[in-house]
Amino acid sequence: MSGFGNHFESESVPGTLPAGRNSPQVVAKGLYAEQLSGTAFTAPKSENKKIWFYRIRPSVLHSEFEETKGYHFETAAMGTRVPNPTQMRWDAMKEPATKTDFLHGLRTFVLNGSPESQTGMAIFLYSANQSMDGTYFYSSDGEWMIVPEKGKLVIHTECGVIEIAPTEIAVIPRGMKFSVDLVDGFSRGYVCENYGQAFRTPDLGPIGANGLAAARDFLSPVARYEDKKGFFKLVNKFYGRVFTSQLEHSPLDVVAWHGNYVPYKYDLKKFNTIGTVSFDHPDPSIFTVLTSPSGQPGVANCDFVIFPPRWMVGEDTFRPPYYHRNVMSEFMGLIKGVYDAKEEGFVPGGSSLHNCMSAHGPDEQVFTKASEADLKPMKIENTLAFMWESCYPFVTSDYAVNGGLRQIDYLSCWKSLKGQFKK
Repeated sequence: MSGFGNHFESESVPGTLPAGRNSPQVVAKGLYAEQLSGTAFTAPKSENKKIWFYRIRPSVLHSEFEETKGYHFETAAMGTRVPNPTQMRWDAMKEPATKTDFLHGLRTFVLNGSPESQTGMAIFLYSANQSMDGTYFYSSDGEWMIVPEKGKLVIHTECGVIEIAPTEIAVIPRGMKFSVDLVDGFSRGYVCENYGQAFRTPDLGPIGANGLAAARDFLSPVARYEDKKGFFKLVNKFYGRVFTSQLEHSPLDVVAWHGNYVPYKYDLKKFNTIGTVSFDHPDPSIFTVLTSPSGQPGVANCDFVIFPPRWMVGEDTFRPPYYHRNVMSEFMGLIKGVYDAKEEGFVPGGSSLHNCMSAHGPDEQVFTKASEADLKPMKIENTLAFMWESCYPFVTSDYAVNGGLRQIDYLSCWKSLKGQFKK
């Protein structure tokens, strides 16, 4: 795998890539040249994303797409739901009782914006116990960030293979085909479908060159093609709905490629955490791994933020996340361990939602413990929580509200907080 940069290239058969990165009249090895554009042709050069594929068969070889039911990550009809500012929390999804692959194991939990407007995002959770044998998928609506909480995944893409385990993430560009195999027999985790601008590392400003996620730690796959014939299924998420087409070959038959519109992975353990060394409480933006800008400076369509193991150092400072109301809406997940603001109830594989301007913060037990703790350097270990936050409010799906995973008593974690004002 190669580093995260401005241009990538890879070939599984030497001599396949054309000299000078041009598109020749006749492609080497009898292949077809095909370009996948992730931005408009006239997008500024610094923002322009494209990739050239040199493949065995062009992508136009498939049957007519037909809308397909039976999947649970459609988003087109979600706009009819009534928004709710109530704070919500969910238990983890259980292992499926029947054979369920990655696509069938996806459930929509929350979303905002729309694929039509190319703003906002949708968040799915998945629980699967079977590989996607003979089935391939791509989203016309947005790029996919996959965050496993349990079980390894092998993601076969048009650019090659990406393997990720819990504490790692993968990002698949909008429109790129892929298939997911399970390594451990069962996998569970989270998916963000980003409708806005593509994820990128944030501008670091006064942090400087060496903090947060380093470009060298983002890895793209090397070319690996599948030259398989038979009967295969191609699933497409388009305009919030799911469609299926039939193929007589694998769509991952790319022998070589070059460009900057590529899938990639990142190991969250390599994140260089920044924190206070004096007083007060840094904002959670210092934990941003990737961001999707909204077009308004400093405001994100979607931020991907993690809360990893780290040292807590500071004088005269309340150390857990403070009580807060925010213009951003926050959806949190837990990959392992315990989150320092919620020591009970927030479980690995579970999730929570705090919509914009809905108050949130430590429960009574954490508040009391933090208020009485000795202020000495402390290491937070064996934990990894994350957050997708957005400038747009989230709407919850029917499954999130009525699917049996919502913790109806979530608000009770704050009920024992008493007024302590001393006149």
